[in-house]
Order: sequence, then structure tokens, then C-alpha cells
Amino acid sequence: MPIDPRSKKPLGENPDSVDRFLRDPKASAKIADTKAIASVDASAYDAVFLPGGHGTMWDLPNSTALAHKVVETLDRGAVVAAVCHGPAGLVSAKFGSGEPVVFGKRVAAFTNSEEAAAGLDKAIPFFLEDRLRQLGAKVETAPDFQPFALRDGNLITGQNPASSERVAELVLEALSERAAVPAGQ
Repeated sequence: MPIDPRSKKPLGENPDSVDRFLRDPKASAKIADTKAIASVDASAYDAVFLPGGHGTMWDLPNSTALAHKVVETLDRGAVVAAVCHGPAGLVSAKFGSGEPVVFGKRVAAFTNSEEAAAGLDKAIPFFLEDRLRQLGAKVETAPDFQPFALRDGNLITGQNPASSERVAELVLEALSERAAVPAGQ
């Protein structure tokens, strides 16, 4: 999957973590050779992370393979996390009962007002905040472009790019708790 050109700046102008990633030839090779989601064995991972970017608004909701991986991951008690527009990958995911994975869950995602402020409210196929609410999610928001992330069980979501660090912290917290539970419990 290509990196959204607006997501990175020239070296030295990004956060340190981004510059470290961009300077890492192994990480760059992984991006250049990203596997199709259908070929990924989600059961081999303790967590699945759905990054944002506006392109996800077209790609993720239409991926039945991704929807199945999200459900499979949550069904086995593993962690699913998403930030910014990444929760678009949750909108088609439904449990075997037909219930959306976000139904009744506290979630955060890029807000309608952030879309308007970014000037992309006319370009997107749907408002993510509205769609999540339509699916029964309990959408919570912070002021535009401020860090905000939520954890509801093993579902972790963040509102915008500024929320990425908090999402990562919540994923580590969830993984730590998961590791502390003896097998079979």
C-alpha cells in the first residue's frame, strides 16, 4: 500500500519516529512489498492495526477480506486498533449474528468537523463519524485535531493523526493485560 504523500515530509521535518522509519531500509522494503490482506494469517498476530489516510475511506469499507480478519481477530480475543480514517475498516465488519463490530462500542474516528476543516468533506464517499453512529457505535470526540483515543475491550480507536501515540499506548496496555491472563482463561 503506498504512503499518502501528505503523510510525510522531507527527512528532518517529520517527527523523529517517522524519520527513523523512513531511514530504515528494512521498513522501506516492507512497505514496498506489502502483502494483500487476504494472504495474511491474522491468527499469527496479537493485534491488528488499521492506519488512517483518506484513501482508506474507499479501500477499507469495501474489503470483505479485511472485514473477516477484523471479526476473526476480535472473536479470538485479540486486539483491533484503528486511528483517524482507519476505523473505515470496521464499517463492514459484522459478527456471525450480523451485528456490526462497533455496535454499542465506544469509538473515536476522524470527525465530520475535521473533514470540513481539512476541506475534504465534499470529496469523501461518506462521513466516517456518521456511518459509525448509524452502525450503533457510541462515537466520542475531542476538539478538532486534538489527541483523543478510546479503548472499549479489545477495540481501540483514535480520532486523528495526533491520536496515534495514545492509540499505541492503549494497544500496549491491552497486549500486556492479554499476556497476563493464563492460557485457557
